[in-house]
Amino acid sequence: MAFLGTAAWRVIACRQPLSPLCRATARCYSSQSTHTTEKSVPYEKTLKQEDGLSGPTKPLPRSADVVVIGGGSLGCQTLYHLCKLGMTNVVLLERDRLTAGTTWHTAGLLWQLRPSDTEVELLAHTRNVISSELEEETGLETGWIQNGGLFIASNKQRLDEYKRLMSLGKAYGIESYVLSPAETKDLYPLMNVKDLYGTLYVPKDGTMDPAGTCTTLSRAATARGATVIENCPVTGIQVKVDDLGVKRVKAVETAHGTIQTPCVVNCAGVWATKLGKMAGVNVPLIAMHHAYVVTERIEGIQNMPNVRDHDASVYLRLQGDALSVGGYEQNPIFWDDVSDKFAFSLFDLDWDVFMQHIDGAVNRVPALEQTGIKSTVCGPGMMLGGGCGRELAHWIIHGRPEKDMYGYDIRRFHHSLTNNNRWIRERSHESYAKNYSVVFPFDEPLASRNMRKDPFHQVLQEQGCVFQERHGWERPGWFNRDGPTPVLDYDYYGAYDVSKNTDYKYSDILGKEYTFDFPPHHDVIRDECLTCRNAVAVFDMSYFGKFYLSGPDAKKAADWLFTADVNKAPGSTVYTCMLNKRGGVESDLTVSRLEPSPAHLPLTPESNGDAYYLAIGGGVAQHNWSHIQAVLQDQGFHCTLIDHTEDMGMISIQGPKSRELLQEVLDSDLSNDAFPFSTHKIVNAAGHKVRAMRLSFVGEMGWELHIPKESCLPVYHAVMAAGAKYGISNAGYRAIDSLSIEKGYRHWHADLRPDDTPLEAGLAFTCKMKTSIPFLGRQALEAQKAEGLRRRIVCFTVDEKVPMFGLEAIFRNGVPVGHLRRSEFGFAIDKTIGYGYIRNPDGGVVSPDFVRSGEFTLERMGVTYKATAHLKSPFDPENKRVKGIYG
Repeated sequence: MAFLGTAAWRVIACRQPLSPLCRATARCYSSQSTHTTEKSVPYEKTLKQEDGLSGPTKPLPRSADVVVIGGGSLGCQTLYHLCKLGMTNVVLLERDRLTAGTTWHTAGLLWQLRPSDTEVELLAHTRNVISSELEEETGLETGWIQNGGLFIASNKQRLDEYKRLMSLGKAYGIESYVLSPAETKDLYPLMNVKDLYGTLYVPKDGTMDPAGTCTTLSRAATARGATVIENCPVTGIQVKVDDLGVKRVKAVETAHGTIQTPCVVNCAGVWATKLGKMAGVNVPLIAMHHAYVVTERIEGIQNMPNVRDHDASVYLRLQGDALSVGGYEQNPIFWDDVSDKFAFSLFDLDWDVFMQHIDGAVNRVPALEQTGIKSTVCGPGMMLGGGCGRELAHWIIHGRPEKDMYGYDIRRFHHSLTNNNRWIRERSHESYAKNYSVVFPFDEPLASRNMRKDPFHQVLQEQGCVFQERHGWERPGWFNRDGPTPVLDYDYYGAYDVSKNTDYKYSDILGKEYTFDFPPHHDVIRDECLTCRNAVAVFDMSYFGKFYLSGPDAKKAADWLFTADVNKAPGSTVYTCMLNKRGGVESDLTVSRLEPSPAHLPLTPESNGDAYYLAIGGGVAQHNWSHIQAVLQDQGFHCTLIDHTEDMGMISIQGPKSRELLQEVLDSDLSNDAFPFSTHKIVNAAGHKVRAMRLSFVGEMGWELHIPKESCLPVYHAVMAAGAKYGISNAGYRAIDSLSIEKGYRHWHADLRPDDTPLEAGLAFTCKMKTSIPFLGRQALEAQKAEGLRRRIVCFTVDEKVPMFGLEAIFRNGVPVGHLRRSEFGFAIDKTIGYGYIRNPDGGVVSPDFVRSGEFTLERMGVTYKATAHLKSPFDPENKRVKGIYG
């Protein structure tokens, strides 16, 4: 018998860090589980079952509305929820038996708290399905055990993170408590608490039985008309091109027949990449080995909570009268060829590294030192499966999920990334290695950097720019006063015999910023913000998406796509939203009406009719490209969408001195009469043609210059030279975050998401509701307006100088009514500012009077602060500054 203090064992698994859900233009949906095991086999092969079956367990139907591939947790959840939403002609194909791939050996842990409101909601749905819904529906038990969860903090930062989770949980009614070491010992007598700073206890966390859950899901689905076919591996996916040139799924091929279907759901786990290729879809997934063990019986462990000791990189999951012990190391073994039969030797594991999990477990529960190992298995996660399965089912049936699933949507990735093995491999490794790291507000990856750089990158780096990474782009975060801080090649944290980067200034600076207090660069951000407010600052915003929409039906498309009336005179620029049919905001952007003209790329497309220039925040640009293309295809509009993001740079010059400065650089009259707000024109800047737009994302008078790539540096140098006497400085996105929240501007995917409507978000002014022009989502907005808003975004300020970053709970008259979506410090008003959506606890309308009549507090890490609610921006509410009215 081996003991945990000295043992070696053999197990395997994989980590999926990128895209739990996939919805491609081919309508091939993909949802992957996260681990695999030595029991698994090549996808193309079918294991002979113990009962002697070697063919499909049921005849294949000729056609199906949806075919789900993969009979693990997510496949069964998706099938179940499709049936719950009314679909009956659905088929699940499993190459072996249900749960045989990666699900049968999952640890089955379910925690309720995560540093993401969307994931908290997804977890809540999974818990509801597993703990009550399935049993009520089928009369069968799923194996749910509510034994609670305990998060271990060995330092103040970790406990602060847990306190943030506790505050967020209050907004969702999740019971949790911060315990002292002594209280923790009372709860868990076998635990060593001598080195504890504190713990977070969540009584209603628990575990689920993977096999029991999937069996019950499949029975509930088949009772509603679904067909589950085991022992039937997929060998191919037929794809056709329709009349509009769109690739669509046609059929699923197996060795035992073909099923005609318009929709495939890829739930193949570790084989998801292979299955995706059958339909021409790149799934950015990579497999990794991952280990955990199950111990022999431990006296006194019964009914104890599950434990996560993140700093020791170990989890302890109650398994009857024993424990499952596992964790995440920094040198997992990549599984480069999942077509080979999975076989993993104990000698493949780096014991010097893996022993940290064992050491951590023994330190936390000393009784493990003399406890034997009963079995060796591995543990994929399935706690998000219920929530993701429901959203995916809704996505398939209604065209989009109900919740904000942007972070799970493969369409957010640019093709230059999904085709790049280095990006996938590095980001996958870092995601695995940092799985248990504290989630800090200003965290930035070290992996997969310098993938997409704009023309200003080098010159800004020389001036001390500390870059942020957003979808492959390097964008300015803030400017370090101590010189350049270049981003170096990824060192895999010193694993795999890769030399660890030394004297790495960028990494060192990031490490100092990792705090829940005001970060060390707080004063730098202040100076960048106040320079913009009082003089002039230049922002590099080149990572913005830059698209042209033109063609015979461009006007019809623009009317339908955009909430605002963008068909004003050529030369106009309009801030608008794009919605889904439920009225949720897919994006906010600016749309500029262009003059019909011959091509002068990249500044203008060739057009004999209507043409529009779209500028979209870079984080959502690829997502919006897919959204627009889908709308054009669905509506049959004959027009072209052209992407010139890589061909152009963009700098924004903002502040009270911006007009004086730019008047020396541009050959155009910049007065209010000649160049009013929300207009654009092509001008010469230092001898180079640029498109100048009078716009602002920070609430000041200013202009954006959209510049052909080859002209970017000459124009930038001219601006900086002219601006020297006006006190110009570079500024980054940390300053934009502060300036924009101070002015009340929305940030997409922070306080503006696909599950928020413009009416709820205070953006009714962007909607052409007073016209008769139809637009996507209009009917939903009209219904919401008639019914009254059940939730509304509200601005809050806190007089105390306390750092807040979002997720803080909002209380009205002592009752939780929501949480902050984002928060920053406003340097011009010298206060903390936060925006969050609030609801009426009684389910009633959230009117302006409801906001005005309440007394509000915000809870940060368990401490409440009195807050003032605002229905308008606390800074320049009359919008004078963007119009150039100062004083």
